[in-house]
Amino acid sequence: MDQSKLKQLTAPLLSWYEQNARKLPWRETPANAYHVWISEIMLQQTRVAAVREYYARFLREFPTLADLARGEERLMKCWEGLGYYSRARNLQKAARQAMERFGGELPRTYEDLTSLPGIGDYTAGAILSIAWGQRVPAVDGNVLRLAARIMDCDEDISDIKVRRRFRSWVEEALPPAERCGDYNQAMMDLGATVCLPNGEPMCLLCPGRDFCAAREAGRQSSLPVKAPKKGRRLEERTVFVLLSSQGAALRRRPETGLLAGLWEFPNVEGALREEEAARVLKCWGIEPLRWEKRIAAKHIFTHVEWHMTGYVLLCQPSGPADFCWSDGRDFADKTVPTAFARFREEALEHLERQEGSE
Repeated sequence: MDQSKLKQLTAPLLSWYEQNARKLPWRETPANAYHVWISEIMLQQTRVAAVREYYARFLREFPTLADLARGEERLMKCWEGLGYYSRARNLQKAARQAMERFGGELPRTYEDLTSLPGIGDYTAGAILSIAWGQRVPAVDGNVLRLAARIMDCDEDISDIKVRRRFRSWVEEALPPAERCGDYNQAMMDLGATVCLPNGEPMCLLCPGRDFCAAREAGRQSSLPVKAPKKGRRLEERTVFVLLSSQGAALRRRPETGLLAGLWEFPNVEGALREEEAARVLKCWGIEPLRWEKRIAAKHIFTHVEWHMTGYVLLCQPSGPADFCWSDGRDFADKTVPTAFARFREEALEHLERQEGSE
């Protein structure tokens, strides 16, 4: 491994960034730490193209940190479809703590920032360097991949100790404080657009092409080294789209765990046949008036994969106490996660027909 290569990259990287920086809405207000923070949280495990629309809508709804500290139901609805809902909950927790502990502003030190929910090493580095020009690295997956290739490092980047070493190496390669925000964003952009994770990296477009150690060794496509992830757990579920004169049945998920506190269609474990599904409905005190259709859907989370069998049926508005029968307007106001998107479509079609016939 040649650590000097990473330092050698700094100057040409900044020149490359001046010509090739991505035009992104959150970069229009780099001195606004709140805007930087929101964008970085949204970008976690989410494509840039998907974040653009959400970012603009989010800032219209919550233009300041004080606005974000209020109104959880509005927050979750605004986040609907973006996934990884714990990010939104942590945003609001952090906003509330910032209001209480730091006078209504995000703190300006690494230690204080990382004490807030949902703000880790990378996010803190991005905020401090981009918004406030502090000499702090921001090391994400793109930066790890780029650094591993430029230095020809074959250490396992999934190892926390290795990641800490990478952070120290990037820190040593940082330019003066006033360019650190540009440097961190340049590393992100280069990793996202040129030094790609899948397929062949576009080495001829890279500012480090003439001295990249992995390219010299012909190993750029095999780096970085990362231990294989554990396979996802497969779960089968049966989902009920229950439709009545009072709307569609929803219920809240538990306040902890997967999709905590969001609204869902009633469901049970297992892939049930129609006669088995009918027994579940009987236990719930629901008598079907007409079985409409059977549908199938799949949703992939980070560690689990749901294979879902769905039954759409008309019934009387009865059932357990936690069932909420929602008409068109009420249904639209509730946050139903993307995992249930296929079933949500069915419910919305029915509610629209129901409203049109009134």
